[in-house]
Amino acid sequence: MLDAGKCEILKQIRLDDAWDLITTFSGMPRWRPEDVNSAGEMIAARLEALGIPVTVHRPKLWLSVPLDASVTLAGERFRAKPPSSALSCPEGVTAKLVYLPAQKSSLRSYNKRASAFFGEAAGTDGEMRARLEGCILVTDGFGNPALTAIAEDWGAAGLIAINPGTDIHWGTCTTIWGSPDLDDISRKPRIPVAAVNHETGARLIAAAAEGAEATLRTEMQEGWFEQAIPVAEIRGAAEPEKFVLLHGHYDSWDVGVGDNATGDATMLECARLLWENRDSLHRSVRIAWWPGHSTGRYAGSTWFADAFAIDLDENCVMQVNCDSPGCRWATSYHQTTAMAETFPLVREVIETVAGQTPVFKRPNQAGDYSFNNIGLSSFFMLSSTMPDALREEKGYYAVSGCGGNIAWHTENDTLEIADRDVLKTDIGIYLLCIWTLATEPYLPVAWRGITAEFAATVARYAEAAGAELDLGPAAEAVAGLDAALEAFEAAVAGGRLAPVQANAVTTGLARILVPLNYTSAPRFAHDPAVTSHPLPAIEIVTRLDEFTGERRGFALTQALRGRNRTVAALRAATRLVEAATA
Repeated sequence: MLDAGKCEILKQIRLDDAWDLITTFSGMPRWRPEDVNSAGEMIAARLEALGIPVTVHRPKLWLSVPLDASVTLAGERFRAKPPSSALSCPEGVTAKLVYLPAQKSSLRSYNKRASAFFGEAAGTDGEMRARLEGCILVTDGFGNPALTAIAEDWGAAGLIAINPGTDIHWGTCTTIWGSPDLDDISRKPRIPVAAVNHETGARLIAAAAEGAEATLRTEMQEGWFEQAIPVAEIRGAAEPEKFVLLHGHYDSWDVGVGDNATGDATMLECARLLWENRDSLHRSVRIAWWPGHSTGRYAGSTWFADAFAIDLDENCVMQVNCDSPGCRWATSYHQTTAMAETFPLVREVIETVAGQTPVFKRPNQAGDYSFNNIGLSSFFMLSSTMPDALREEKGYYAVSGCGGNIAWHTENDTLEIADRDVLKTDIGIYLLCIWTLATEPYLPVAWRGITAEFAATVARYAEAAGAELDLGPAAEAVAGLDAALEAFEAAVAGGRLAPVQANAVTTGLARILVPLNYTSAPRFAHDPAVTSHPLPAIEIVTRLDEFTGERRGFALTQALRGRNRTVAALRAATRLVEAATA
C-alpha cells in the first residue's frame, strides 16, 4: 500500500509554521471564552496567509468555565480546582468528610460502576447512601464524570478528588456530551466538585478519620457563548464531495502546549502540505479546530456533528483525531487508539514513519469522538506517549495527554513539554495517514478485523451468559458477515468492484457497525461520556450477578432486546455486502 512514491510527501515537512504557532500559543491562555476566540481567529489568519481556504463558524456553545475553588478545614483554607460542569457554589457547602479509598487502577476510569472505583470497599447502594447522605465524599483520583455520578447517586453533598501528585489537574465532571439538550440537562452535576493535591488530600483523609467537617467552595462561569470554529477544506479532484475529517481542539487549560498546541500545529502543517499537493488528492480533506473541548465536554466537535450531520453521514469516509502529539519523551506507540477496521493502515504508517509496530487500544468514550453515533470509522485520539519504563523511572502516574507528561491539565504544560523531533515524527504519521486516505482510490479499511473482534466478544459474552441467554444467533450473524466480507475482499482484489462501489460498501458498513460497537443512544444523538464496552447492547450479560430477584428478570429482558438489535444490525451489514458482490 505505502509505496516509496506515496512517502515522498514526508520530505516536504517543515516545522517553521508549526513551531511558531506552538511558541505563540505558549503565551496565550485558551480557556476563557474570549481568549479562545482570539486563538481561533489566529488559526484562521494563519491558514489564510498560507492561501488555504478556511471558513470560521461561530455557533453558541454551552460552556462551564472553572473560576476558583477552595477547601476550608479547621479555619485553614486549601487551594483546589473545580472541574468543568461542577455545581457553582461560591457560598460553600459545609459537611462531614467521609473518605473512601479508590483502587489505583481506577484513577482515570470512565466506568460508572462503583465497584470499578472502590472494589470491595463499595457496599450496596443502600449502604453507601446511608454512609454518605449529606456528607462530602473524599476519594483518590480525578474529579471525573463517572465518579461524580456515583457520589450523586449516593446522596453526597460534595466530592473532593485527591490528585496523585503535587499539582492539581483541571478536568470535567459531567457525563453530558457537548451542549446539552432537554434530555441531557438532567445529568448536569448537582453537587460541588473540586480536586486537591496529594498533600492536601492527606490532611483531609486524617480529618475524615476524626469525623471532621470541611467547607467546599466552587465558583463557575456558565452559559451560552459564541465560539470560533475554523474549518479548512482542501478539495479533491476525483470525488470532491467525499472527505476525510482531521480535527483537534485548540482550547486548553491555561496555555496547554502539549494539550493541545502541538496538535493544532500538527494540523496546520498537514493543511499546508495537503494544500500544496492538492492536485494529487482523490477526495477532499477537512481540517477543523475545536473550542469547547475542555469547558464544554467536546461542545465544538459535537456542534459540528449536529450541524453537518447529514453531510457527514453521506460523505465523510473517516475521522481522525489529533490530540497531544509532539511531546517531550513521547517516543512510543504502545497505546495507539484505533478502531479495528483501521489497524492495517495505522500499523503500516507508524512502522514506516517511526519504525515501531503500534499496540492498539479501543477508543474510549472520550476525546472529540463526537461522531460514533453517526457511524464514522476512526483512529487516533491521544498520540505518541512515553515508554512505560521511562514513566516508571520518573515516578510519573498515568495521565490522559501530553504524551504522558504529568504537566497535563496544569499550569506546567508550557513550552518545554513540546519536542521538535517528536513533533516532526508525529506530523509525518498524521500526514501519511491522511494522505493515504485522500489519495487511494479504494479506501484502506479492513472490515474482517472487526468481525474477528466481534467473534471474540460474542464468545466471551456467551460464556458469561451461560444458559440464561442464547447468544448463538449473534455468533451465527457474525460468521455470516465475515463470510460475506471474505467474498467482498476477493472481489475488490480481483478488480470486480469499482472503487466507487467498494467505497460505498465500506462507508455503509461503518454507519451500521460503528454505532453497534460503540453506542447505546440512537444515531444522531450522543452517548454519555462513560466507557462503552464492545457490543454494548449485549454487554449486560457479563453483569448478571449484580441483579437479584425481579431485577434479574429485567436485566435478562434488556439482554434479549440487545441481542435482537445486535443480530439485526449484523444481518443488515451482511445484506449490504452481499448486494455488492451478487
